[in-house]
Amino acid sequence: MKGNTKVIEKLNSLLADELTAISQYMVQAEMCANWGYKHLSETIEKRAVDEMKHAEKHIERIIFLEEKPIVSELNKLHIGETVEAFHKNDWDAENGAIQAYNDGIKLATEMSDNGTREMLESILRDEENHIDWIEAQFDQIKQMGIQVYLSEQIS
Repeated sequence: MKGNTKVIEKLNSLLADELTAISQYMVQAEMCANWGYKHLSETIEKRAVDEMKHAEKHIERIIFLEEKPIVSELNKLHIGETVEAFHKNDWDAENGAIQAYNDGIKLATEMSDNGTREMLESILRDEENHIDWIEAQFDQIKQMGIQVYLSEQIS
């Protein structure tokens, strides 16, 4: 089934976002592991796997729409030097993703591409869960302080 050019462009843009997020989260997970924050490292790595699944969905959809997915383009990575900076950068990325997915859903709806719309809505829910988790981390840091928060990440 031949897809709409605007929808394909949006899917490839979202794919670049997902591929960028995978790289950013994997680097941060490894940095946390290196610092001994095992729990946080594992959690961030799981989020990277979620993003890999999103990227796979985009690739599958683009191929279904008879186009080639662009997997060679990444956006700029934003990797901080502290856990707090990781969370800030990740919040920015997830917030941008939520906006981009909402734009994609609107476009897919306008183009009567309900299959793409449904896929994007599913991924949007995941991105909203990601930002909710990050906001919970901000709350924990605020309530217990960064030292206590980080001590909880060791286990």
